[in-house]
Amino acid sequence: MNTSGLYPSIFNDVIGPVMRGPSSSHVAASARIGKVALQLLAGELRQAIVELDEHGAIAPTYRGHGTEVGLVSGLLGWQPHHEFLAQSVAIAKDKGLSVDFRIVSLQADHPNTMKLTLIGVPEEVCVWAISTGGGMFEITNIQGFPVSVCGDFCETLFVIADDAGAVSALRDALERCLGEPAETTVSENPDTHRLMVQMKTTQRFDDQSAAEILRFPFVETMYRLDPVLPTLSSRDCQVPFSTARELEDFVSQPVGSSMAIWELAALYESQRGGRSVTTVLETMRGIVRIMKSSVISALKGTEYADRILGAQAYRVLEAEEMGRLIPMGVLNTVIAWTTAMMEAKSAMGVIVAAPTAGSCGVLPGTLLGSAHVMDLDEDAVVEAMMTAGLIGVFIAKGATFAAEVCGCQAECGAASAMAAAGLVTLMDGTTQQAMDAASVALQNVLGLICDPVADRVEVPCLGKNIMAASNAVAAANMILSGFDVVIPLDETIAAMYKVGEMLPPELRCTGLGGLSVADTAKTISNRMQGT
Repeated sequence: MNTSGLYPSIFNDVIGPVMRGPSSSHVAASARIGKVALQLLAGELRQAIVELDEHGAIAPTYRGHGTEVGLVSGLLGWQPHHEFLAQSVAIAKDKGLSVDFRIVSLQADHPNTMKLTLIGVPEEVCVWAISTGGGMFEITNIQGFPVSVCGDFCETLFVIADDAGAVSALRDALERCLGEPAETTVSENPDTHRLMVQMKTTQRFDDQSAAEILRFPFVETMYRLDPVLPTLSSRDCQVPFSTARELEDFVSQPVGSSMAIWELAALYESQRGGRSVTTVLETMRGIVRIMKSSVISALKGTEYADRILGAQAYRVLEAEEMGRLIPMGVLNTVIAWTTAMMEAKSAMGVIVAAPTAGSCGVLPGTLLGSAHVMDLDEDAVVEAMMTAGLIGVFIAKGATFAAEVCGCQAECGAASAMAAAGLVTLMDGTTQQAMDAASVALQNVLGLICDPVADRVEVPCLGKNIMAASNAVAAANMILSGFDVVIPLDETIAAMYKVGEMLPPELRCTGLGGLSVADTAKTISNRMQGT
């Protein structure tokens, strides 16, 4: 389930982050975890010990999927799209920063759990965190105190003695300094019996106010954490709907009956993030332009040594031009553009995780590729992408985008549902048709496993992205022609989550089942590792 505030954000949870690397769960989330954890140190970071659970999903894949380069880049203070992200480990070493990855037994509940021990001058901090899918994360423990830090608030944390009036005094002081109420939670370290007071606000606690708070005799330590997500959460956030059923109810009322689904999506994100509808649409426009630039560049060919597949996207267009392909309307362009985005990802180019890096080819391939063939303008693509983002909100609210939790149905399956709804918007379909197309697309891929070869997000990931894009086109046309959806979207999302829980861990992005363990896959893996 989403961990960013009470309600998912289109730009936090669904369309984004802008990043480099093969996996948003491994690269982007790890980079964000590292960047937040770094703020806990007052001095310079000298050494980091990263412990991964031997029974989890990260341990067997952390090098090939990019956890290592992602986390180290975050510890260097970089964003997930930093130009030199792929070289972060070497750059950290040159800077005298030692990062040691260890596989241990953490006895963790979540498959994407990691424990960080950051050693600086003069202090040392210990952080537990999980990657929750699509670049999202949650820090669950700091210095032995249970917390919930997801990067969507300004966070101020105080370690205090167990004083009856301390929490109220701190809250009053913080609210007086900031002029806004603080969302406050209190936890106890069972070993020291100290308390941690965690306060979430939309403004950063400045140095002068911090000095005032530190004069309280019961305050032992204070941490200030800046947000790392593009859309901040707020204490009293209210949205008009957060499920497909609630959207149906909203459009049945006069206020929503005249709005297209992309307008409803913009309204949702505006209220969720406290920004104007115009700003929301312009943010999406910027994302669309990043996607298109990446696709157009990759269609010319990409190069990168550490990957399984070479450039192939151009082959589709060349073969189509020579009359060697089955005529399929927009589909051949969709296949080529989907492939191009996947190749940009595998070459460490800039991509948009939408909803994940592993499924990043589906939305741009389907929506931008179809719009290109149909000669539609950028506004039409922005509107279609807003629709896709809203469907993603419903999935984030009711399920997950983490293949480690639910298999590839949560990545390529979710992306296919989002793309199908976006295609309906390109065709000026109704809100109900968009939701029904999303439901059909997701119904078609329930149970899709995640079994990457040689720890690279390439094979069979490319084929699954192309399948998901093709499925989106079919699902959209089924609904536009009047097919019966039968199972509504919310119920399909719930079924997807339950199916995911039934999948064995070996089929959920661990590299321990499916094609991952085929004889040829093992040969490729050995070759990639130089053995």
